[in-house]
Amino acid sequence: MERLTKAEEQVMQVLWKLGPSFVKDILAAMPAPRPAVTTVSTIVRILEEKGFVEHEAFGRSHRYQARISKATYGDRSVRKLVKDYFGSSPKALLSFFLEREQLDAKELDELLKLIKHTKKQR
Repeated sequence: MERLTKAEEQVMQVLWKLGPSFVKDILAAMPAPRPAVTTVSTIVRILEEKGFVEHEAFGRSHRYQARISKATYGDRSVRKLVKDYFGSSPKALLSFFLEREQLDAKELDELLKLIKHTKKQR
């Protein structure tokens, strides 16, 4: 799957939140400072070319919707991150995270429970 730019991801976040939307709706839901309407229009067309978005025509207007779910995109992005930066090792990712984040005892306990639960299921 092709990686999205920050601007493309921002538009996708809006589409995942709102569902099918016109460019004006996408623009209204974006945080300030908002890009120009032509910029958003260009981004959704690029996303459509990349296969992330599809449109339905309403006269001269188009209503856009995501073709890929947020969960699917997130899953693929994390897998690519683990592959590219951690040698395909989830253990290396977890070690990196644990060494650099200041987790409290409760958060560490929750992670431990998740690990134990996953281990039991395998």
